[in-house]
Amino acid sequence: MYKAIKKELIDQHNQSQKSNLDFDFKYLEQKLKRSGFDIHVIKEQIKKFQVAVPTWGVGTGGTRFARFPGIGEPQNIYDKIEDCAVINDLIGFTQKVSPHFPWDNVDDFKELKEFADSYGIGFDVVNSNTFQDPTDDSASFKYGSLTNSSQEARDKAIEINTQSIDNGKILNSKGLTVWVGDGGNFPGQISFSKSLERYIDSMKKIYAHLPSDWTVLLEHKPYEPAFYSTVISDWGTSYICAKELGDQAMCLVDLGHHLPNTNIEMIVSRLIDVNKLGGFHFNDSKFGDDDLDAGSINPYELFLIFNELTNASQKNKLSNIAYMIDQSHNVTDPIESLMLSANEIVNSYAKSLLVNYSQLEEAQDRHDPIRAMQILKNAFSTDVNPIVSMARFENGHSIDPISTYRTLEYKKQKAKTRKSSKGSSSGIV
Repeated sequence: MYKAIKKELIDQHNQSQKSNLDFDFKYLEQKLKRSGFDIHVIKEQIKKFQVAVPTWGVGTGGTRFARFPGIGEPQNIYDKIEDCAVINDLIGFTQKVSPHFPWDNVDDFKELKEFADSYGIGFDVVNSNTFQDPTDDSASFKYGSLTNSSQEARDKAIEINTQSIDNGKILNSKGLTVWVGDGGNFPGQISFSKSLERYIDSMKKIYAHLPSDWTVLLEHKPYEPAFYSTVISDWGTSYICAKELGDQAMCLVDLGHHLPNTNIEMIVSRLIDVNKLGGFHFNDSKFGDDDLDAGSINPYELFLIFNELTNASQKNKLSNIAYMIDQSHNVTDPIESLMLSANEIVNSYAKSLLVNYSQLEEAQDRHDPIRAMQILKNAFSTDVNPIVSMARFENGHSIDPISTYRTLEYKKQKAKTRKSSKGSSSGIV
């Protein structure tokens, strides 16, 4: 830690802002005390919160039409680790990264782990990529990967996943996320039944490769890249497959992988109740899988999700949830977006700690919807920035990460050694 950014620089910036933070924190302390909350207890809980940064997220994203690269972009996984270390040095809530294979493949994974260790960065759940053709041209995933009618293509997709597990073991990861874009664009193109059967059969082979202390997270999505049908299209299908595989298989909820106006917080509750909630990919969206910054469009939804998580946690119904960000940054500096997103996620968690769940259940039992809604709204409308900022400060990080980061001119400096392409073909990442 503090290899990417000098600790002295962070401390220097904090000095000019500490008195204002103390004032805001003291004011909020008195306000919360009237409602029966101890701000110091909440702060200590926040200080322990962690969310993983996606390695692919520190690069500039794109659309189906074009990609406009930014300056100083990371060119490989080592550059990505450096950028992720900048984020963590400033906010401290992102001590781990979530890599993507084969995008992040290297010749020596032990060397990669040592490099990351030197920056104070660990590895969370790893992700496999079978939604584009393998680099060795041994098979094509144009018509599917784990569900392809070709046994050769399915075997290659299975191999990529098992290799991702082997890579992750060296990095001390404890989980694998599997998302496939398999599906069809036209009626009759694929067999709904056979494709799901092939998916489960392929996943059983991947599942058999899991170490005993690992989890595999199944990720669903209603459409894209397939637009008529997607094999793992919803949380129900994901749950059925996870249950078929066994106790080490769980469901992952990506906030953008739902149709507009879907009640995601209820899906979270359902998966908790059936003991199959394993993790999240946090982002935000207006229309589809937009991969916008978390909390930038619908912060209330993000809060309501954490409301379900915190309520379940207080009842000892949660364990080992993998919190990860999954975003594509097209017009912003990815480092700034990821810092803001991580803080927005922490803010939502902090607000959920301000819900009096005994009072909420009492209002529900008394059929008092106004009171119940008021309890949630009061927590959501509370400005928790002083608590989160103080948590960052006491953990040794920046009170105002964005302003501190901008004084570094980090990307401008990196542009001197990192060669960015002048143009790019279309592509989400």
